[in-house]
Amino acid sequence: MKTYTLHLPAHAAAGDAEAIERAVLVRDGFSWGAFFFSFLWFFVRRLWLAGLIVLAAMAALVVLLQVLRVGAAPAFAAWLLSAFLIGLEANSLRRWTLSRRGQPPVDVVSAADLEEAETKSFARWLGTAPAAGPAPARLPVPAPARLRPEPVIGLFPEAERVR
Repeated sequence: MKTYTLHLPAHAAAGDAEAIERAVLVRDGFSWGAFFFSFLWFFVRRLWLAGLIVLAAMAALVVLLQVLRVGAAPAFAAWLLSAFLIGLEANSLRRWTLSRRGQPPVDVVSAADLEEAETKSFARWLGTAPAAGPAPARLPVPAPARLRPEPVIGLFPEAERVR
């Protein structure tokens, strides 16, 4: 199961169908697109400030590696680690940007895919969540058997005697 956050305009009230038109669902977790395409992933999603920060950080990393005259293998490892960090934090930066733009997170939903997450979160927001099915039948629980005290083993005081 994946976790998604639902972002709606700050002025939206629960049950507002118009707010759903501007809803954004953001998956929590690693972003392969951001890992492979770094700042381009941010620009495609119109996350300009976060994309510029990532671009500046990648450029600073390249300059630093050249100034320190780092070899090709360690430079590649540094690039790979920075790309991994970008992949880990990309969706968090997306949530941050949405909150900055006036679309704070209003709900968290767990679902197998984006379509199921949309269905669950929109139904909850609109108040049309399907009613839960009938409660499962309860099996009868047997009464606890009366246990006879057993002698205590070890350095513990003797068990109380039963009358």
